[in-house]
Amino acid sequence: MTVNSELIVLNVTRFRENSIVLHGLTKEWGRVGLMVSTKGHNSYFQPMNILEADVTVNPRTTLWHARNFSICSPLVGIRSDLKKNSITMFMSEVLFKTVKETGRDNGIYDLCRQSVFTLDALETDFSNFHLYFLLELAAALGFSPDFDSLAPFAGDNLMKLEAMMQCNLAESLLIPMNGTERSEIAESIIRYIAFHSESPVNIKSLAVLRELSASAY
Repeated sequence: MTVNSELIVLNVTRFRENSIVLHGLTKEWGRVGLMVSTKGHNSYFQPMNILEADVTVNPRTTLWHARNFSICSPLVGIRSDLKKNSITMFMSEVLFKTVKETGRDNGIYDLCRQSVFTLDALETDFSNFHLYFLLELAAALGFSPDFDSLAPFAGDNLMKLEAMMQCNLAESLLIPMNGTERSEIAESIIRYIAFHSESPVNIKSLAVLRELSASAY
């Protein structure tokens, strides 16, 4: 059965010269692994890109096939900005390492889709965006972050984390933080997610955000 579906790019692994295994997030099936020919489409598979494709569903294997890709939105606001690109790289790596189950998702797809479009539209004051996203993701994963449950992980940044949890997105983006605080808070939430998922979550792209933070990000 072949179904036209929308998906969000999480991770790409080179398979052969002109093919990849694409790990994506879908609304219908949750996380999926797809065998994809990359001829003429290499630019499509950037982190958190939102694509449409014809997906051939095969219940006998966990690796399906997909073709006829198109980009749902060019995400010009993200792709033209190094800092936003780094945030999407971070988001995709976190999702790749925390969203493991296949099957219909529990709102995670809609959260990610809306987050991508929101980040794309923001022009200023988006330095805290990935922190708010981590808290939203933790809730979508079923961990219900609150003051008491985050306290063992937050260290000196518990008050700022509590402030973020009490704010909407627009307000949380205006909470004053320096680069070190952002980095430490991101690490705290990742440790929280790893603890509750009972699986290590090593996010290499956090180092990129840390370097950008050191240069007034």
